[in-house]
Amino acid sequence: MPRLILLCGLPGSGKTTLAKRLEREVPAVRLCPDEWISDLGADLFDEPFRDRLERRFRGLARDLLRLGQDVVLECGFWSRAERDELRDMARALGAAVELRYLAVPFEELVRRLEARNREGTTAVITREMLAGYERVFEAPDDDELSLFDRP
Repeated sequence: MPRLILLCGLPGSGKTTLAKRLEREVPAVRLCPDEWISDLGADLFDEPFRDRLERRFRGLARDLLRLGQDVVLECGFWSRAERDELRDMARALGAAVELRYLAVPFEELVRRLEARNREGTTAVITREMLAGYERVFEAPDDDELSLFDRP
């Protein structure tokens, strides 16, 4: 049975680090919007472009699951509706669906992002930006987490 692994968390929570590990260990196809956007020379903060790319990733994930391939999506999945939609899509294909929620305290996220910013990242994220993201982020609760398959 193929599986879809959704990585949920704010910037700096460790999604890419975990995704790269899962890509090797599972093994799975890893789809990372930030890497693709950078490689395509687009602006990481261009939301319409990101939305189009993430829609493409959903279609590609669906096709890969149909072929029996495991997939890791590291889009952050900030909304419950988005997570529900992907869980329903994958389950309709007979796939298992895992949600890996990376809950990291705000000050630790700030510390990690400041370190990343100093290293010369292509997408500087400030404390103020992160605070705005945190306000709109819908963290999964225990009831939601229980709807997903165990890793």
